[in-house]
Amino acid sequence: MRQKKGIVTSAKMTGTVTVTVHRESFHPLYKKPYRVSTKFLVDLHGQDAHVGDLVRIEECRPLSKRKYFRVAEILKHAAQVSELKEEKGVEDLAHKKKDTESSHHSSLTTHRV
Repeated sequence: MRQKKGIVTSAKMTGTVTVTVHRESFHPLYKKPYRVSTKFLVDLHGQDAHVGDLVRIEECRPLSKRKYFRVAEILKHAAQVSELKEEKGVEDLAHKKKDTESSHHSSLTTHRV
């Protein structure tokens, strides 16, 4: 069975994700390497993959007209938007604390004449 590694680029379908697989090819005359990407429709097979996840897919019997790969395993999870919002909130609180300290400090320095 063929196995490939790729990145999930779309997870808008039910039970199916789009995985982009990159490979390197060489120009026949100039021998310069360039990147070629191929998109595959992949069955989730009960797993929970999101956009940006690195997955390993393997070939299986045809499940539909264009879907003939299945997610074997999720190699690396991408950060989700909710996690990023939480981090952003923590950073905002830290910056507000610094801003209030600096504004208090600047108000002290402006009253001196």
